[in-house]
Amino acid sequence: MNITIIGTGYVGLVSGTCFAETGITVTCVDVDQKKIDNLNQGIIPIYEPGLTPMVQKNMEKGRLFFSTSLKDSIAEADAVFIAVGTPPDEDGSADLQYVLGVAREIGKHSDHYMVIVTKSTVPIGTAEKVKAAIQDELDKRKQDIPFDVASNPEFLKEGAAIDDFLKPDRVVIGTESERAQKVMKKLYKPFLMNNHPVIFMDIPSAEMTKYAANSMLATKISFMNDIANLCEIVGADVNNVRRGIGSDTRIGHKFIYPGTGYGGSCFPKDVQALVKTSEQNGHPLEILKSVELVNNRQKSVLYRKMMTHFNGNLKGKKIAIWGLSFKPNTDDMREAPALVIIDKLLKEGAEVVAYDPVAMEECHHKIGDSIGYAKDQYEALIDADALVVVTEWNEFKVPNFRVMEKLLKNKLIFDGRNIYDIEELIENEYTYYSIGRKAISAVHEAASK
Repeated sequence: MNITIIGTGYVGLVSGTCFAETGITVTCVDVDQKKIDNLNQGIIPIYEPGLTPMVQKNMEKGRLFFSTSLKDSIAEADAVFIAVGTPPDEDGSADLQYVLGVAREIGKHSDHYMVIVTKSTVPIGTAEKVKAAIQDELDKRKQDIPFDVASNPEFLKEGAAIDDFLKPDRVVIGTESERAQKVMKKLYKPFLMNNHPVIFMDIPSAEMTKYAANSMLATKISFMNDIANLCEIVGADVNNVRRGIGSDTRIGHKFIYPGTGYGGSCFPKDVQALVKTSEQNGHPLEILKSVELVNNRQKSVLYRKMMTHFNGNLKGKKIAIWGLSFKPNTDDMREAPALVIIDKLLKEGAEVVAYDPVAMEECHHKIGDSIGYAKDQYEALIDADALVVVTEWNEFKVPNFRVMEKLLKNKLIFDGRNIYDIEELIENEYTYYSIGRKAISAVHEAASK
């Protein structure tokens, strides 16, 4: 079986590589010649654990190819996946110009039956627009070439994308014909054989499923962050509350960890797009509007704690930041809380030095030399007035507090992920702020002086 993936971003590259891993012949297409040249040399443009060796292995096995020619790549394809970007437009809706541009190119070059599959996250109704764009190009060519459209949304978590693809909770496929369903069943046969749930449905339902899933997860995060902030006010410990409610199987333990808000390429964009879709259809989703509001506010929660601690004056303070990516195991900084915190600190006249295991190059690409970059987590602490933990990388979870106190100017930590034990911080005489738990003050508090 031959398939073509249009777009070698996160979704396209991971999907194409994993399909190749199941024995399918895959050609990934991109208009960026430099990116394709690099991929053909085994140079991967994103950080994802396990992806590089899998790409290289499947290239060596002759199952994975990279090209800039859409025309040549679809010549023998049974299915073509559209996996290009759908960035938010100015009004919050998903920008479909790249998706529809690819659809038109397919229509210009199609010469046999194929299933055209939207893998990008797209609003409900996009498949119909893709179908119309392809048909319009076929009509211009006066060609009567059959094709089908389908929706196959991705549910990949950055940092665990390969496992998510090869061992999915579910595969959602929207089709409108038995012929298309037959092709998609053949494509996902390895998953069916391994008893992974493959759920077929109509196309609008498949498109909605993706948005509803991400919006539900975003809702859990914002809900827990709001509860955490209330816990601080009333004297409750959000960790106890989280364990208490997570024990209810109807709620579960996932996505109820308080923090500095969600970021990344999916949740912010998808919540915004679904809100816009709801408004366009005369049914505003008030809950999701609140989810977005709470999340935007939560990204500044550590900054507000710092302003309170330092009596509203951060000018000249040196702040060490651990963690820049929006989550561990990725270098993705799209909508990352760290960017919001850094921006606010710099506007207040603070000096910022940061360390992240993989995202510092990406951070430099985004904000340049406006902050300092440490070679390791401890170098960032030298003469710092405070440490701010933004991303819960494993290497930050069990630090040497004795070493830290020799480097920090003040034994002061703002923990945006609740990764430290309060009793241990008390024992080591730190002043410690976290999310949804009471702050503790060092025995010899000098940080605010």
